[in-house]
Amino acid sequence: MSIFLKTLSIIVLSLFILTGCNENSKEMVDLIIQNGNIINLETGKIQQKDIYISNGRIKELGNSDEIPLYKGNKLINAKGKYILPGFWDNHVHFRGGKDLISNNKNFLKVFLANGITTVRDAGGDLTPNVMQWRKGISEGTLTGPDIYTSGPKIDGPGATWAGSLEVENELDIEKALDSLTNLKTDFVKLYDSKISGELYLKTIIEAENRGLITSGHMPFTVNLNETVEAGIDAIEHLYYVMKGCSYLENMLTKQLQDKTIGFWEAMPLLQESYEEGIAEKTFASLKTNNIFVVPTLHIGEVLSYLDEVNHSEDSYLKYLEDAFIKTYEGRINGALKASAERRRDRKELNTFFGKLTHDLNKAGVGLLAGSDCGAYNSYVYPGISLHKELEAMVRIGIPPIEALRTSAYNGSVFLKKNNDYGSVTKGKISDLVLLAENPLENISNTQKIDFVIKGDKVFNSKELRELMKEAEIEKNINP
Repeated sequence: MSIFLKTLSIIVLSLFILTGCNENSKEMVDLIIQNGNIINLETGKIQQKDIYISNGRIKELGNSDEIPLYKGNKLINAKGKYILPGFWDNHVHFRGGKDLISNNKNFLKVFLANGITTVRDAGGDLTPNVMQWRKGISEGTLTGPDIYTSGPKIDGPGATWAGSLEVENELDIEKALDSLTNLKTDFVKLYDSKISGELYLKTIIEAENRGLITSGHMPFTVNLNETVEAGIDAIEHLYYVMKGCSYLENMLTKQLQDKTIGFWEAMPLLQESYEEGIAEKTFASLKTNNIFVVPTLHIGEVLSYLDEVNHSEDSYLKYLEDAFIKTYEGRINGALKASAERRRDRKELNTFFGKLTHDLNKAGVGLLAGSDCGAYNSYVYPGISLHKELEAMVRIGIPPIEALRTSAYNGSVFLKKNNDYGSVTKGKISDLVLLAENPLENISNTQKIDFVIKGDKVFNSKELRELMKEAEIEKNINP
């Protein structure tokens, strides 16, 4: 053998030995996701990267065309797939009383199978169960999304929703907030059915003084700017924002205080008196004060067309017990019995809310994608309804990247959890979805889920289908 060939052989052998040694000396991680297209929710840019996951967190991101940084106990080849933070549904309800506990618990599988790794429970009557579920999820003994909850809502005496904390005086405010603090809830949710305007504002002020996060409906007996000044952090639904954009707000507020006009009677008047100049000032105020708005567009559309759309063949009915479906009857009957004028007004309001949401987003107001799914909210199904909310946002003209931002990214900012969630970033908790196709090209691609990563757990498409199958309700069929 020539000296050249001997030298070449030695070099090749040396490289082989060195490579083997380097490979063997690499640190082991739990999971490597290779060659995935990571969507940056801040910039909209897509980069092909390897993701190294250990102990339920993203340990490192590496370039896919370079030598792997670590060895992995498990590998996923994500070539051609698009990676996002796991979706957040920022407005759900676990409720319906003891007869619906099992069905509500069953929804945890449905959420996760739809790529939803976190939900924000905006008030219900199953708080002890919710606390138990989120403990089980945290400990790994129960499959489902992380749950951030308000616990019971705060309202006035004779509150509409079961389980609410009723505030009739300032001492009640202290007791209610003490109760929520002892429960270790994640935010305070206010409701507007019975609480007085004065106590509503005082509740927000006291909660903010305690460093608590607040969100809620707004009594029409107060002006929007009063709520902003009190310090609220998020406004649930669009009725209240619309009121702050009307040149008749002061007059209608007085009439509502005097009870010479009702909530729904005010709707068309507020819509007709909407003024762009006032709206621009309102939007600027919301943005300056970092107040989020939860548009809940999908439920608005569903409820607006209950009189026209037949939902009897909806595929998601198989995940609902008969007792759960029965809670839908109130809204359905109300829609069917409404006058032709009221039905028309409802549809026109729904269209108007689409424009309002578009303008809020254009003005830079933070939006939160929330479905409002739960008992009593007819045909707004857990899991899929969050994807429908994103579709509704894009349909009114919001770019897909901005619609996607309203889920995990904005949700984590609102709850001050963005150090751990909201982006595919080194150090953050590894809650991820791997999509078969690009959601920036078609927002409905958020439903084409190949993998869900929940911390240190991996669910492939087959396992996600199995979760959905497990969540189906066995119906009693009489022969």
